[in-house]
Amino acid sequence: MNETYNRDPGLQNTYSQFDAAPSLSLNTYIGRTFLWMGLGLALTFVTAFMVASSGLLYRMAGTMGSAVLIVPAVVQLVVVIVMGVRLNKMSVTGARLCFLLYAVLTGFTFSVYFVAYDVTILIYAFAATALFFAGMAAVTLIFRLDLSSMRNFLFGGLIFLLLTGVAGLIFRIEALQIFECWLGIAIFIGYTAYDTQMIVRNYYVYAGNQEILEKASIFSALQLYLDFINLLIRILRIFGGRSKD
Repeated sequence: MNETYNRDPGLQNTYSQFDAAPSLSLNTYIGRTFLWMGLGLALTFVTAFMVASSGLLYRMAGTMGSAVLIVPAVVQLVVVIVMGVRLNKMSVTGARLCFLLYAVLTGFTFSVYFVAYDVTILIYAFAATALFFAGMAAVTLIFRLDLSSMRNFLFGGLIFLLLTGVAGLIFRIEALQIFECWLGIAIFIGYTAYDTQMIVRNYYVYAGNQEILEKASIFSALQLYLDFINLLIRILRIFGGRSKD
């Protein structure tokens, strides 16, 4: 699942796992994957808005304290692990339900940003994120970028990003927190390109098996969804910091 789709020059004309002809076109498959990603984002933002506007977050925080965000975050982690480990054994419906559950849980935790930031900042941050994300995905698909060699670099950057984020929280160094935001933007733009090319790669590898192809589409949608959310959070922090200044 982690090899690039065009590492083998002949891969686009053969099917390494299955011999049957593809049941849908590549463009349709890409469109469905991004549609699922968009559905997840819509579900997240609707959930976040409803939780924030209803005051549910305040009421639950009053009784549960910080656990109100910790518990959903733990469940999110469990859902991602289950999807990663059990995806092959799941039904297509099960994979879709897990993805939608993850989107709802993210919406609950994301409601904090609806409370902390002005609506104008949220709109600007979302627009900037969509521009970065759509631009990188389009460039990857149009020029068929091969980022297989960037996999280890991106993963190493992700680990460094996590360490930088923890250090910024512990030591409360504003410059370090700003650096973490810009570094995160660069890394997740890279992951957007990498995960976009994986959609195409998965299509050519699994096109002969409709069930696995559908599950691969959901998993790709989850990866792109995570790229978008992580981009948005860091852009939102930058916009929010500038607003305070």
